Amino acid sequence: MIVLGIETSCDETGIGIVRDGKSVMANLVVSSLKIHSKYGGVIPEIASRLQLESIGRVYSAAIKEAGIKTEDIDLIAVTKGPGLPGSLLVGVSFAKALALSLGKPILGVNHVYSHIYANILCHRNIKLPSVALVVSGGHTSLFYVKDFSDIRVLGQTRDDACGEAFDKVAKIMGLGYPGGPLIEKLARDGNKNKIKFACSGTQEELDFSFSGIKTAVWYYLKNNRQKIKSGNASLAASFQESVINVLIKKSLLACRRKNAKRLLIGGGVAANSCLRQKLLSSARSEGIDCFFPTISLCMDNAAMVSGLAYFLYKQGARDSLYLNTELNN
Repeated sequence: MIVLGIETSCDETGIGIVRDGKSVMANLVVSSLKIHSKYGGVIPEIASRLQLESIGRVYSAAIKEAGIKTEDIDLIAVTKGPGLPGSLLVGVSFAKALALSLGKPILGVNHVYSHIYANILCHRNIKLPSVALVVSGGHTSLFYVKDFSDIRVLGQTRDDACGEAFDKVAKIMGLGYPGGPLIEKLARDGNKNKIKFACSGTQEELDFSFSGIKTAVWYYLKNNRQKIKSGNASLAASFQESVINVLIKKSLLACRRKNAKRLLIGGGVAANSCLRQKLLSSARSEGIDCFFPTISLCMDNAAMVSGLAYFLYKQGARDSLYLNTELNN
């Protein structure tokens, strides 16, 4: 079964083609990141306009790369939410038009859940149930995944998402946007133990809070500006270390609570090499198998949308041309 997926939840325009939920035939992504970077963040109106302009070309290129004909497609899958309203509308509208013109079924999927499924595209030995952590610019959540049609929230951020905190701290430090890769690069030359930061506590143990540490970095810079002109690397390293430690602590706590021996990680922040190394090591020490997607599949892409849709369709999930976006699903 060949599934064509469409991903337009934020500033990327992605078309992915996957066979039988595991074999990636094409996975093309066009990003407008360079345009947004000069504004210090994604501008929704710019993102959706550029997606509208590019989605047709990306679709044609994906069909060509996969080496298939349009009639070979068995299912049209699309991210229905969460995401930016205008961007989601571009993807869903294109998916509806495609499904109608080709006479194919359509299925909308959850963007966050598809980040978890990205692991299935990269690893053949994953068994469910498992605990999953999705950590990105818009989301930081822990889930219990009984299977991909039964996913339950265990904890989530109460304010900023993790990736959002990286972006804001990078802006405070004058590094630019997006903040995650910039802070990670700078942190390599710093002393992660030089400055003691801590993420705010939460009422629920498996919830997250990152707004406090962002504010702590701001105050540290304000009060120590003369002392750290050449020490921003240690500031970046200390911030990153504190954030990574809380992600690891709560992910492993969730595994212990659910007696889970598998931990799946997804989302853009999962590309952080320090997080990958420390979490793999920490999980291993507790007898937990930890899985990360490849770097390209950590980022927003449509192959993960196609894969998740295949599984759900096989489980009996169906949509119609009345499919709507779901901003907070």
